[in-house]
Amino acid sequence: MQLETFNYDNKIVRNFGIATIFWGIVGMSVGLLVAVQLVWPFMNFNTPFTTFGRIRPLHTNAVIFAFVGNGIFMGVYYSLQRLLKARMYSDLLSRIHFWGWQLIILAAAITLPLGFTTSHEYAELEWPIDIAITIIWVVFGINMFGTIIKRRERHMYVAIWFYIATFVTIAVLHIVNSVELPIAAWKSYYLYAGVQDALVQWWYGHNAVAFFLTTPYLGMMYYFLPKMANRPVYSYKLSILHFWSLIFIYIWAGPHHLLYTSLPSWAQSLGVVFSIMLIAPSWGGMINGLLTLRGAWDKVRTEPTLKFMVVALTAYGMATFEGPMLSLKQVNAIAHFTDWIVAHVHVGALGWNGFMTFAILYWAIPKIYGTALHSKKMASVHFWVGTLGILFYAIPMYWAAVVQGLMWKEFTPEGVLKYPTFLSTTLQILPMHMLRAIGGALYLSGALLMTYNLIRTMQKGKLIANEPAEAMALPPIHTNEKSIHRRLERKPALFMVIALIVILIGGMVEMMPTFMISSNVPTISSVKPYTPLELQGRDIYIREGCVNCHSQTVRPFRSETVRYGEYSKAGEFVYDHPFLWGSKRTGPDLHRVGKKYPNKWHYDHLLDPTLTSPGSIMPPYPWLINQKIDTASTAAKITAMRKLGVPYPKEYENYANKDLLQQAKSIVDDLKQSEVDVLSDREIIAIVAYLQRLGTDIKVTEK
Repeated sequence: MQLETFNYDNKIVRNFGIATIFWGIVGMSVGLLVAVQLVWPFMNFNTPFTTFGRIRPLHTNAVIFAFVGNGIFMGVYYSLQRLLKARMYSDLLSRIHFWGWQLIILAAAITLPLGFTTSHEYAELEWPIDIAITIIWVVFGINMFGTIIKRRERHMYVAIWFYIATFVTIAVLHIVNSVELPIAAWKSYYLYAGVQDALVQWWYGHNAVAFFLTTPYLGMMYYFLPKMANRPVYSYKLSILHFWSLIFIYIWAGPHHLLYTSLPSWAQSLGVVFSIMLIAPSWGGMINGLLTLRGAWDKVRTEPTLKFMVVALTAYGMATFEGPMLSLKQVNAIAHFTDWIVAHVHVGALGWNGFMTFAILYWAIPKIYGTALHSKKMASVHFWVGTLGILFYAIPMYWAAVVQGLMWKEFTPEGVLKYPTFLSTTLQILPMHMLRAIGGALYLSGALLMTYNLIRTMQKGKLIANEPAEAMALPPIHTNEKSIHRRLERKPALFMVIALIVILIGGMVEMMPTFMISSNVPTISSVKPYTPLELQGRDIYIREGCVNCHSQTVRPFRSETVRYGEYSKAGEFVYDHPFLWGSKRTGPDLHRVGKKYPNKWHYDHLLDPTLTSPGSIMPPYPWLINQKIDTASTAAKITAMRKLGVPYPKEYENYANKDLLQQAKSIVDDLKQSEVDVLSDREIIAIVAYLQRLGTDIKVTEK
């Protein structure tokens, strides 16, 4: 057979590499600002656009989809061409993919600080951006599968299996979780409500971590680690077992984010069982990676890329052991809603994703520029500074979590809460939050050092935009192949279909009964739709990102029912589009806050939280007094809610604003009695109305 000559496209790799570095610095800088605000709330600069509630999702989206996302595409575009011995299917599609993804990130960076958010964690972007993500993801898939089809290598290497599973699963997750009813250019309501919405969101949220932050990075680990160590993968059979068991088991584990909530207990139990099982395939991948370094550990001392890889794999092992442990109900009872969750997430993000991205950048950039890294010593300094950053970040957060979990639950010998005021716990952990900010600053410093090192490397070399390569044409199929999996590797379309079926099973088993069997979400006759004013207030609450600090679900623990009130019931959330249960308690739970305090208390608390809660780290919201309620949108919101099944009277949208103004006037009149003079059309009135409604639909007789 004759050799065929072709060129690898390194320009697209370079572009995604530069984007990775740029957005990494942006995302980490915003993260540092977020961390500082939890110690000094005035660091929001007294503007609505930089408050914690708005920029916390900006940070998560920037580091996940901008930094890690561009890192994934950099690694995939580099490795895929070489594994398949073919240039990418279409240079045009590559460029559309690159610029489309950057525009999506830019749109997120603009809309999130403006308050355009769905409030779904890791899926906060509104419906126009969701559509753009779908289009660009399809472009990426066409380009990837087009390259696979024109490959010159018959068998698909293990890294490509993970890339295929990533593409197909993220497509399914994104589409199912983004079923929204638009009511304006930048506003929509989720089709799902309450318990069902919570299940869909954490089925998506957990598996976004699985199939965006994990599977593509495992694929890149299987390619780049052997290259860096100049050793073959330890076990091909283990990689087969690792891949199929991981993608099957991972998809079931989402409900472990909803333990002790109103989610049906059978779904919670399924999540726990599969989370524990998840240890095996996760550690199988880590072990396969670490054992690939057998005989090459001497290189770890001298090669910074291998240092980063070893810590990345270790962090992956730690995070994937910790996740199943957190899903045990006894552990979850203490750890959930605390800083333990923050620590757990960042061990994976900073150690696994961050360090592997750094390793690939240090390895690939010199290759495509035809030169050596500017300074290995500088890269080693980055490694140690970054490692210290992770330790300074994670250890104080674990410490803070233990303090939080125990203080929230502690009773005196007389049987009353020892720390009834939530704020006492917050003030106790401020030193740990200061240390966390120092850790973030160290990690960011390391990334800046890497940026300088790579810029000097690029200046020293010259981009090999079209790298010459040669390979034999695609060899004929050998029919005597005995391995079923080897035969499957020759059929990318069939491989994708089987992977799709494997990942769909868990989601369908968990979600279909919740949607189709009414006993999963029992109705409560006293639960009524939100009034127009309360609905507007709820949307303002969502816009300001209050759910980033406050949960809205009381778990059935004595410590929580004594502190907050009756535990939450599934039927109370049937009109909540979206659900707002939260995942972290920086402030107290709000599900039973309605009628607990007078209107004046909420008014003062929103204007200056320290008036009602001295020492509070909640920022003030003075703009709520100046901004008017958007009554022009009331009719569209009522109409949309009716379409989603909320039982508003027919044509109620035509006179909803009349009820809105009447309720607003009653709150204003009450405030006047407390010597507060405020106009009835201000947003602060709407959010007070919403807060006063929370948890008041059910009446519980005290025992």
